[in-house]
Amino acid sequence: MRILWLAMLCMAVALPAHAQAPITLIVNFVAGGPSDLMGRLLAPELSQRLGTQVLIRNSIGAAGGIGAAEAARARPDGTTLLLSPIGAMVIQPNFRADLPYRPSDLVPICQIADTPVVMMSAPGGPRSLAEVLSRARAAGGAFNYGSTGPGSMPHIATVALARSAGVAMTHIPFRGNAEAIVSLMRGDTSIFADQPGTLRANNLHPVAIFAESRVAEFPQTPTLREQGHDLVYSIWSGIYAPAGVAPEFIARVDAACAEALRVPAVVEGFSRLATPIVYRNAAEFAAFNRAELEKFRGVIAAAGIRPGD
Repeated sequence: MRILWLAMLCMAVALPAHAQAPITLIVNFVAGGPSDLMGRLLAPELSQRLGTQVLIRNSIGAAGGIGAAEAARARPDGTTLLLSPIGAMVIQPNFRADLPYRPSDLVPICQIADTPVVMMSAPGGPRSLAEVLSRARAAGGAFNYGSTGPGSMPHIATVALARSAGVAMTHIPFRGNAEAIVSLMRGDTSIFADQPGTLRANNLHPVAIFAESRVAEFPQTPTLREQGHDLVYSIWSGIYAPAGVAPEFIARVDAACAEALRVPAVVEGFSRLATPIVYRNAAEFAAFNRAELEKFRGVIAAAGIRPGD
């Protein structure tokens, strides 16, 4: 009995001081999508550095809002994190009056990526922006485009284009990019704006880039600016925790995030996703979130974008 007690004592002493219960990393979009794949690349590296398992759980719907609300409601005890793209964090708070959480309910910990938005089409779909706009005008409002939900970046970018070009388009929202791609391939929708990795993975056609300049993956694809529309959008992603979590926990996760993003397997994985790694630490990412929140308040107001668009 004494031997057993000594063995248990030794095991307890051997545990790292920061050992804790498993951490749930909520990903607010569907399994297999860009956010999910980034999370699954990072989870084992974060687990190793935090000394506990980091387990992915997909909580989908409302353009990422359901997962964000779930994370915001969680106890700030260091067992819940959220990986979210831009939409749920700075677009929807400016877009929906009935949002079940506030930006202040979640604490930014680290930014992990930032990728340009690409308008894409399926085989048989429009090949150029001029063709998109020509088809939209001819359809008289019956030109359908897909998005990952109202208030998502694919939605906002396409509405902004329609406003800029003075054409009517019909918004068809989906729960994630997989459903949007199926619709595109069936011909139920004509265009979809999303990350380059979505285009590459599904052998789609790049129509135009919402970026400052052309991107290396698609050098022949012009930007919206080149074609007379001053529209520059990207999809950035980051990790958050419920407000009230201990500063020490934020610092540990931030440090683990910075290290994980330098691991060769993670770098290679993000490259396969055509997703540039962009790291900001907790202080920088918090300031960036505040700036983006203000920026999209102006974007949405200027474009007159409403939930029903």
